[in-house]
Amino acid sequence: MPTAWTPQSWRDKPIIQVPAYADQDALKTVERRLSEFPPLVFAGEARKLRRKLARVALGKGFLLQGGDCAESFDEHNADNIRDFFRVFLQMAVVLTFAGGQPVVKVGRIAGQFAKPRSSDFEKQGDVELPSYRGDIINDIEFNAKSREPDPERQIMAYRQSAATLNLLRAFAGGGYANLEHVHRWTLGFLKDSPSSAQYQALADRITEAMGFMRACGINPDTAHQLRQTEFYTSHEALLLGYEEALTRVDSTSGDWYATSGHMVWLGDRTRQPDHAHVEFCRGIKNPIGMKCGPSLAADELIQLIDILNPDNDPGRLTLIARYGSENVEEHLPKLVRAVKSEGRHVVWSCDPMHGNTIKATSGFKTRPFDRVLSEVRSFMKVHQAEGTHAGGIHVEMTGKNVTECTGGAHAVTDEDLHDRYHTFCDPRLNADQALELAFLVADELKKEQGAGVDVGDIEAAE
Repeated sequence: MPTAWTPQSWRDKPIIQVPAYADQDALKTVERRLSEFPPLVFAGEARKLRRKLARVALGKGFLLQGGDCAESFDEHNADNIRDFFRVFLQMAVVLTFAGGQPVVKVGRIAGQFAKPRSSDFEKQGDVELPSYRGDIINDIEFNAKSREPDPERQIMAYRQSAATLNLLRAFAGGGYANLEHVHRWTLGFLKDSPSSAQYQALADRITEAMGFMRACGINPDTAHQLRQTEFYTSHEALLLGYEEALTRVDSTSGDWYATSGHMVWLGDRTRQPDHAHVEFCRGIKNPIGMKCGPSLAADELIQLIDILNPDNDPGRLTLIARYGSENVEEHLPKLVRAVKSEGRHVVWSCDPMHGNTIKATSGFKTRPFDRVLSEVRSFMKVHQAEGTHAGGIHVEMTGKNVTECTGGAHAVTDEDLHDRYHTFCDPRLNADQALELAFLVADELKKEQGAGVDVGDIEAAE
């Protein structure tokens, strides 16, 4: 039987991927201050997201999760947030229409500051310094002062998250998400895209459907669903002291919720069943994600599901597969079959980014767009073969015209990478590549509809 859970019980477990703060007293002072700050999100919002994800787990929706690999303090401005939100909405509209199901919109934003690293140290020439672990911990500049973990950066991350959430809520509810605007933006993308003919038929069908609705008197003035949207935030729960400080008891239910974001996830490096990150996540009632990589065996996955979702509630747990395009069909079917045979309710989502990172001949880290697309197609193919629901995609993307991932309709080459390589950590899809991916995923969703998916007795499960 598991021991009693408290927001602090993770401190009694082994932990990895944490910074070594030199001044523990300063760290405790920051965590105490954070514990007195207002919540960033509310328990009721997290419960609403969980209900929406329950529909996805039961085959009645699709999860679109995406955003920055790591948010930065220096690039925090209204234009960047607006441009990201705009492309994200375009992707959601394309997927909603193609799949004929609601799309649950969850950003990697307003909290995605901490990053796991493959090594604790980085070496440049003869100098070795602590690795950059995200702006909430240290600075990307390669000098001893910048790389020293600074607890005060947690306060900066909180304040940036609050400001970002404020703007996102205004965009989502204040008319910026008007469906007619979003569709016009997409038509602008098609006008400039070399692959516009491939996507034009779907765009024409959306235009026709919107014209029919307007003729029937259904328009943004008469239906708020056409001028507003629901948008949620998520991030990796890596810096547990910060997460604990923002974990609050909900007065209406008596349950504990992480109020740093609506959804948090466990990384592929921090999902050890007896370690601190799993311990923390098992006790909060937010929707939880968990990255699943090639090292995860089927029996360990079932063990983790039992720890994180012992009541088998749909919407509680999202499994985010990240294998690399060449590994999906070798590893994923075993996990899908195990989950299905055990009758576990999960959302299956595809992260086609993290397993497809390579070093280009130019020396930059990149992700070839054809490999990203190949992983998505393999993910969909496995679920079609197993009769399960391919429930979402999880991508690192930006609304800016960066050159970080090669390929796509506009064909970013290795030689182009240096032009606008702005990421603080991992390469991201640019705006055109992200929307192109949405159109291509839409094609796969239509195939799933044709194949038919056995999601069981939905009413009984609910």
